[in-house]
Amino acid sequence: MMGSVLVLNASYEPLNIVSVRRAIVLLLKEKAELIEAAETTIRSENLTLPVPLVIRLVVYVKIPNRLSLPLTRRNILLRDNYTCQYCGAQPGKEHLTVDHVVPRSRGGEHSWENLVTACAPCNRRKGNRLPHEAGLRLRRKPYRPRYLALALLKEKSVPNVWTKYLYV
Repeated sequence: MMGSVLVLNASYEPLNIVSVRRAIVLLLKEKAELIEAAETTIRSENLTLPVPLVIRLVVYVKIPNRLSLPLTRRNILLRDNYTCQYCGAQPGKEHLTVDHVVPRSRGGEHSWENLVTACAPCNRRKGNRLPHEAGLRLRRKPYRPRYLALALLKEKSVPNVWTKYLYV
């Protein structure tokens, strides 16, 4: 069997990615319900099922508030989709930098909420100032990503049907 299936918690929060086979087992054991399916089907001697794309657990699974996700350059670039958060440029990861929105010299922290991806020209323009002082505006407020959402962004091709469940 091919493909992966997005597993949602009972609250519709993304929880995991499993194989189609594992998803079918969860459906047959009535531990999950089918939310989204492909047009193709899987057939057995006694049963025909649509190929699941998204399933939802019937019982809520408690997960830790914050799974520790390392604060690295790679993860910041990934969170920001390799896009400058000031001008929207996508010059390639080798031409991108990580910028402290509030510079460390002005009390800014080295945290998810204060680091953004910036192209070299915007980072030079901003320098040791706040964005508004340099005439720049953030396209999106920096945030601590969920572990699963970031892991999914690493996938080469995330099915379009998953996207509505990834951004909470």
